[in-house]
Amino acid sequence: MPDPGQPLVTFFRAVESVLPPQPADRSAAGTLPTRATRYCDAVTSAAGFGWHLFAPLDLSLLWDGEEIFWTYDELDDWLPLSAAQFPHFSDRFDAAAPPHLRGCAPPFLTALPEPGVVQVWTGLLARSQPGWSLLLRAPANLPPQGGCVPFEGIVETDHWFGPLFTNLRLTRTDSPVRLRADYPLLQAQPLPRAAYHEETMRRMAVVPDLAGMGEAEWSEFHANIVVPNLEPDAVPGRYAVAARRRRRGACPFSGAVAAAS
Repeated sequence: MPDPGQPLVTFFRAVESVLPPQPADRSAAGTLPTRATRYCDAVTSAAGFGWHLFAPLDLSLLWDGEEIFWTYDELDDWLPLSAAQFPHFSDRFDAAAPPHLRGCAPPFLTALPEPGVVQVWTGLLARSQPGWSLLLRAPANLPPQGGCVPFEGIVETDHWFGPLFTNLRLTRTDSPVRLRADYPLLQAQPLPRAAYHEETMRRMAVVPDLAGMGEAEWSEFHANIVVPNLEPDAVPGRYAVAARRRRRGACPFSGAVAAAS
């Protein structure tokens, strides 16, 4: 079990201009329909699970089908991309790093061998409690920035300490793809390693047809689906109310939240 007196995840901001990670918003930054925020706990729980991470600066990427180019507001032209440092970061890194690590600043952008794929560093590093990892994925239920799709990746940040990157697949050519520094680029979600262990993945079953459903399943189906539709004054959002009630009570990390706030 994780230590409730310590943060589950600690983010280290190497690039000072990047927005700090923010708890993901259950309303998906206000973009979800009002009915969803009121009645659909499944959607709001997914939207609010984890932390939003951001690009360190406003930038644009351009893929011509062969090469990738990039630029940002202080530049007047497009630069061909192989690997690029965050502007002026190398000197700041060398000033802070021990002597044997000077010159080892991680790149900000890297064009990968796969066509139209670029690696973007969030400017962050992370460390999690033993047994916990971070799933890095596109923000849940939030409209994408357009023109790119992040790959999903699970990083075992309890024993691997390094830069939090994402790989972006550019989905259009000859048209700039804009990444905004004030709009979530990724969602980082904490996962216990047991959740994706091979043994866990093998522990599943499939009931092949309706004949395999037992009395308990039919009873719950009746209570959850049929009864609410038969009541003339049924209030929508029963699932959401029940789920919120189950979540009430002491959070095992309440001490860590208080210590970190």
